[in-house]
Amino acid sequence: MDLQTFVDPNLTEPDLIVLKNLHHDIAECQGSSAEDNKDTSTLRKRNPSAKTDDHEDEAAISKLEALNDPSNASSFEPTVFVTFDMAHLRARLPASIYNNVLLPYISFAQKIVRVETDVVMLTHLLLYFSTSVPSALLLYRHFTYTHGVLHWLMQSYYVGTYTLMMHQHIHMGGILSKANPLIHAFDVLFPYITNPLFGHTWNSYYYHHIKHHHVEGNGPDDLSSTIRYQRDSVPDFLHYVLRFMFFVWIELPLYFVRHGKYVLGLKAFVWEVSNYIVLAVLYKYVNARATTFAFLLPLLMLRIGLMVGNWGQHALVDEDDPTSDLRSSITLIDVASNRFCFNDGYHTSHHLNPRRHWRDHPVAFLRAKGKYQTERALVFKNIDYIMMTVKLLQRDYMYLAKCLVPIGEQQIQMSLEQRADMLRTKTKRFSEEDVKAKFGL
Repeated sequence: MDLQTFVDPNLTEPDLIVLKNLHHDIAECQGSSAEDNKDTSTLRKRNPSAKTDDHEDEAAISKLEALNDPSNASSFEPTVFVTFDMAHLRARLPASIYNNVLLPYISFAQKIVRVETDVVMLTHLLLYFSTSVPSALLLYRHFTYTHGVLHWLMQSYYVGTYTLMMHQHIHMGGILSKANPLIHAFDVLFPYITNPLFGHTWNSYYYHHIKHHHVEGNGPDDLSSTIRYQRDSVPDFLHYVLRFMFFVWIELPLYFVRHGKYVLGLKAFVWEVSNYIVLAVLYKYVNARATTFAFLLPLLMLRIGLMVGNWGQHALVDEDDPTSDLRSSITLIDVASNRFCFNDGYHTSHHLNPRRHWRDHPVAFLRAKGKYQTERALVFKNIDYIMMTVKLLQRDYMYLAKCLVPIGEQQIQMSLEQRADMLRTKTKRFSEEDVKAKFGL
């Protein structure tokens, strides 16, 4: 497979629109460069964002906006399942099932969910409460190792989508409608049931991600910051992961205390420790084996997974301006991140506006494409955050260069080797002197 030319047919429709637009820019720029080389008297250098391409951009943006607009009856498409888009369902489902089962379900679900596009949120809540919850209860009722292993594998398969569903939940203050008090109450309470089953301790995701990470933005005071690490070093990576796993329970409350946020510090500490106490009680006095497979293994796996993912998201940091969201995070156009994890690949867009709805990231990216080009932001395809981390630790910069989707004339005109060298400069550890200079400390 040629990573530079391959376009995964399983990408979401918005991702295919975005990628087609970026490929158009590359072809236009390369074509213009070839013409200029033939005619040395030509002074004009076409830019991928020049007004000759405005129509292409406007058409793509209009199409993406229509997909998200419930008032556009002919184009609006809710997300019902992560695996299948509406176009696929219309083409493959028997008409009787589509019209008499799927459409009524969508109509019903849209009265339950917070945003009309987000039928998938109800779909997954139904999935978790019909599989994960009863399976965990059965482990405590009658434990077998076969069931324990199968339950853990099921949760491992679910956890990426669940975590990014909760990512939307914590950023938007819920995923279900506020209009009905019972539905809103369920929206507030269900994470206390499901979060530990997927390895999340109570409210820790909210306190760390919302109240800490997005405040510090991978800066010097961010407990999950990558800047003080050599980001293609295995020992540095292991230090990063192990520090989070063993010390975040106390470091996060202490961070809040240092910044005068005493109530937040107390809440973060109490919720984290109370979750550990419950797990200890379940292990010692109820069923140690069931607790191991239902709660402890998911906790271990998630803590590792979160740090592997965050390393991939923030490993490539600009050496000149690490404070820029456009230069300290990346954008991925891939199936794992965007189809199955609610557009998590648009991490730069998320940092630019943490409250942006997940369906709005592709159109927001295209609207701001000129800024991404000017800031020399990094966009990749055919790779997810886990493989990004793996390839960095292998120092396989040629592989990453093949996955890079160059944006802006400077990146487009680079050779593959030049792109690999450019990416290598983004993983260099910042010394304390660098930190003070770059972050104005």
